[in-house]
Amino acid sequence: MNVKFHIEKLNFYFNKNQVLKDINIDIQSNKILGIIGPASSGKTTFLRALNRMNDLEFGSEMDGLILLDDKNIYDPGYDVVDLRRKVGMVFAMPVPLPMSIYDNVVYGPRISGASDKKHLDGLVEKSLKAAYLWEEVKDRLKTSAMRLSGGQQQRLCLARVLAMEPDVILLDEPCSGLDPISTAKIEDALTELKKEYTIVLVTNNTKQAARVSDSTAFFLMGELIEYGKTGQIFTAPAKAQTNEYITGRFG
Repeated sequence: MNVKFHIEKLNFYFNKNQVLKDINIDIQSNKILGIIGPASSGKTTFLRALNRMNDLEFGSEMDGLILLDDKNIYDPGYDVVDLRRKVGMVFAMPVPLPMSIYDNVVYGPRISGASDKKHLDGLVEKSLKAAYLWEEVKDRLKTSAMRLSGGQQQRLCLARVLAMEPDVILLDEPCSGLDPISTAKIEDALTELKKEYTIVLVTNNTKQAARVSDSTAFFLMGELIEYGKTGQIFTAPAKAQTNEYITGRFG
């Protein structure tokens, strides 16, 4: 099985405060990795380390190794702009740009130099279809994205990432503020998208992790407590802390 990310002895600090402790994990290509754990367990910091978003935070430091396709993404010569194109991110709160639905989707490609209208039109349709949004918006692509519902805005943000044609999609609690119908649409999209992309999903909803993830990692207080196939984690966890968390005894 192909390894997309290899993470070895990863430690992360903010202002000398250690928030990730000796993380070792391989993330498989074309699979969904669900990351679960209580608040302040290091889930989002780990996710942001995969495309160096933590670099933007003052006082951040890391040691250890993160390889993407066998290349060290923290090597001084690694192109961070290219990394963030390859490894796109969808945040908990949808942040559509104050422009049309169409212009939201093509914003990244245009900045990267794409200008052919036929190519951009095809990219918009492909991306919106992959995000399960096309049928709802295809007749109003020139209207403001700010008029979409919260669930639609989140799927638009996913389409915006897909338009950059990444290799990996990172999602930080993408359904935290959404209703069950919108959540189901995003979960359906992720299940299809893993055929073409590697997906890492941070979620506070253990049932969501159980539904869509191929493998699950349980973080607690900055440590990776357990990692394995989702079926095993949720039915026969090896660690007592994992069992206590997924059965709702804490968290």
